[in-house]
Amino acid sequence: MSVNQPHATNEGALPVSPVKNKVGSYFVPVRDIEKSRSWYCRVLALDENSCEIIGGHLCPLPMEGTGLILDTMPMWGGEEPGGAPSISTPAFMLLTADLQGSLDYMKQLGVELVTEIMHDHWFVVKDPDGNKLMICRE
Repeated sequence: MSVNQPHATNEGALPVSPVKNKVGSYFVPVRDIEKSRSWYCRVLALDENSCEIIGGHLCPLPMEGTGLILDTMPMWGGEEPGGAPSISTPAFMLLTADLQGSLDYMKQLGVELVTEIMHDHWFVVKDPDGNKLMICRE
């Protein structure tokens, strides 16, 4: 049986869900949208001019595949002292074909490392807001 296919129950068939099994974007909570945009653009080799800040609090990053949106999250605690809570466990991973080169690049940028390369497959860094990001071999 497919995830989006109805299945028979005692009450009858369930309707097909209108919710797709597809992630559109991940929101990353940040405190300083301009500082975070600069950091992510350096890490991902993006042109800051192509990363518009919308409404003073959102910055969608041009990504291949699933998107990343930097957000000061005014509705979700962003206006509280200290801002919205950081992501304390990696919620997504960024891919690389060159794991060691990526680790070396992060070190050159002065990015805070949480781990070195683990199991010859991944490592974790922190962004300026303390969000943990996994970099994983493709």
